[in-house]
Amino acid sequence: MQLINVHKKREKVHESREAPDRNSLFFLPGLNLNTHPVTQTLYGVLDQSVELRCLEINSSVTFVWSFIALGTNRSVFIAWGDLISEDAAQLGVVGLIDSTLVIDKLTLQAEGQFTCVVYKGGLPAVYIDLVVLVPVVTPTFTIDKEKPIEGTEVHMTCTVEVGTRPVTYIWQRYTVFEGTSKVQEGADNMFVLSPVTRAHTGWYTCTVRNVVNEKTSGRLSLDVVYGPDEPTITIEPYAISENGFAANEMEKVILNCTASSNPPCEYIWFYNNSQLDTGQMYIFPRIIRTQTGLYTCLAKNLHLDTRTQLTIRLTVYYLPEGQPSCTALPRDRYQNVALWCSWPGGLPLAQLYWMKQSEEDNIIVSKSNATLIKSGADMKNRTTFYCSIFHPSLKKNITCSTTVVMPSGGPNCSAVATKLNEFIMLTCEWTGGLPRITLAWNYGLVGDIKESSNIYVFKPDRTYNGKLFTCVALHPMITEPTECHVQLEAPVLDSPSMANAILEGNSAYMICNLKSATPSSEITWYDNNNQEIISDSQKYGIFKEDSMSNLTVRETEWGKDSGLYRCMASNAVGNTSLLIRLDVNKYPTPPNVSISKLLYSRQRTEVDVEWMTQGAGDLTGFMVQRQASIRSVSPRRSVQTAPWDTVAVDIEPEIRGHKLAGLDPSILYAFRILAVNHKTTGFPSEVKTPADPPDNVYPVAIGAGFAGMLVAVVVSLLVFQYIARNRQNHPRLHDWFFRASAADARENIRHPEDAETAVDTEEGATASPEPTPAPAQEPVEVTAPGSPDVELSEIPGTADEPVNVTITVTATS
Repeated sequence: MQLINVHKKREKVHESREAPDRNSLFFLPGLNLNTHPVTQTLYGVLDQSVELRCLEINSSVTFVWSFIALGTNRSVFIAWGDLISEDAAQLGVVGLIDSTLVIDKLTLQAEGQFTCVVYKGGLPAVYIDLVVLVPVVTPTFTIDKEKPIEGTEVHMTCTVEVGTRPVTYIWQRYTVFEGTSKVQEGADNMFVLSPVTRAHTGWYTCTVRNVVNEKTSGRLSLDVVYGPDEPTITIEPYAISENGFAANEMEKVILNCTASSNPPCEYIWFYNNSQLDTGQMYIFPRIIRTQTGLYTCLAKNLHLDTRTQLTIRLTVYYLPEGQPSCTALPRDRYQNVALWCSWPGGLPLAQLYWMKQSEEDNIIVSKSNATLIKSGADMKNRTTFYCSIFHPSLKKNITCSTTVVMPSGGPNCSAVATKLNEFIMLTCEWTGGLPRITLAWNYGLVGDIKESSNIYVFKPDRTYNGKLFTCVALHPMITEPTECHVQLEAPVLDSPSMANAILEGNSAYMICNLKSATPSSEITWYDNNNQEIISDSQKYGIFKEDSMSNLTVRETEWGKDSGLYRCMASNAVGNTSLLIRLDVNKYPTPPNVSISKLLYSRQRTEVDVEWMTQGAGDLTGFMVQRQASIRSVSPRRSVQTAPWDTVAVDIEPEIRGHKLAGLDPSILYAFRILAVNHKTTGFPSEVKTPADPPDNVYPVAIGAGFAGMLVAVVVSLLVFQYIARNRQNHPRLHDWFFRASAADARENIRHPEDAETAVDTEEGATASPEPTPAPAQEPVEVTAPGSPDVELSEIPGTADEPVNVTITVTATS
């Protein structure tokens, strides 16, 4: 307030003085001005610098600066020479540059008249009137109503406390879309909006400007409250109908309601007067036909408690079910063709029409279906007709076509019987073409008249054998009826071979052909025991191809698979059978075999055997059998024999030797060879025990053993001789030794004639019922078994026939 009073006082003193234009201020800091004449006026700015120049004088000339404050008559010395008065501090920060008086941080007390007096040289004094200008500060901006209701009056006030007059007031408005714009400029510090409208909404500022500077206030918001206006409803995707909006079924539909309002209004959606949802938008993710109806948008301004609403009708269009159908049908007793195009249902009904084929054709638009009649005799084969279809749910028209076709060939007739021949089905077919072929049996006298395929079912009777049935075909493009025939017949069988002979072990093949049968028939096989044969069993296999059936008898056996086999076929009007003979013969017996060599290895764990055949005959291989004999010590010295084991089979027929390993040296083995012709096995060879190889250490050891035995025998004989001669002295001892029965061993080998593996079992030796007297003979030299020069067959008890050995003991004194 003090500054404003000073300004008012200064205005009274300098009523005739006008402030310079802002663009011509030469007194601002940084400007060096050499003013003329002696009396001049300077303008300075509060808190800034100003320079007051005296005349051009040198430093030796004496000068004095004095000051008379505005509104007073008292002169105050400021400076003389290089001295500055203490009174100068009230003017600001005063300094001298030569004779120029410089004032920094200019104060309001510096406003007045400055005088520079030069005392020598007769120079005139310099008078300078200094005017101090005050910058404007940031104004205070107020609005009496921040949220006025549209139509009322709004006052905006801009107040500036400090600043040199005159002051200009500039009013500006800022919006996001329009940016900043000036709405008013003038000397009035009040801006009135009467009446205020929604167009005045925005951010307002007030800018004050004087000769020194300008300042802008902060932003204030003016938010005009109004509405809501009447809503508008838009739909996406946009489509209209006769009564409002339309949408296609299964589309995503968005209803958007907009009503101008401040603050923004709330939206409530209603469907047929029932509240549906809230929000500006209502979205149908996939709209369906049942959602057709009235939709209302209610807009509410809660601040003003006002509301508006709008109702629209939304119709959901949907396509007819399925796809459009186009076809051709016979008409007027198979004389004409009716072209028929149909797509019923949907909303709205689809519009259809047959497109022109010639100038004579008329286009007739129909809803749901369209029919066009054409003469069958005038139509060309494979002519295509097109039906155009329109619907609002379609992005563009679609077409449905049909081609009139006369199928090639003719009707096909066949006859089949149901399971167990309960019924006969006559089938007449002629597929393809359009219109479809119409078929009738015996010109409609039996069964029904049907299209493309006509099946007539009736019960069978043997009297139908040889009966003829006729199927007739009708079509608008056929000038004369076309027929096919089927005649019922009982089955007829034959075979390329009525008798078959094979060797045992091979597979037998028998063929049965079905020459004719209407209805068709299956062939059934029966074995030589008149039992039905099951296909793909382990013994039998049945292969069928077309009308041929092949019976396979696997791995035939002599005496079992020979006989009469029967194939039989039957249908609903008869049956027949055919007998085929099968003879299974045996292979010839292979030749006999004899062992030519049977030799141990040195360790007696392996044996080499060689053989040769005797006589003529076919063979497919050899087998080697082995027998292990275990001698037990008993009073009767019996020999225990094991059964024959087959140790080598499938030996090639060209081979005459084999090596066997894995023998136990402590066991006495016997071997034999058998020839095989397929499954027929020959007689076994003679039985032999392997001999030791030459230069073997075993004979020495065995010889030593026998030497010990001979000594024991001699001693025993002496004892026996003593007992025999002293019978009376030792009767019991004599009877105990000389009445014992001697046992002889005999090995019998049986030769089975048709055995699979020809395994023979050795029988143990049997004891003689009575002892044999020992005649007096010469002593016999006994050779131990296993000697290189003696085979097992030469040892008593190992040959085929029993051998009696008599030992004569001669007593010596």
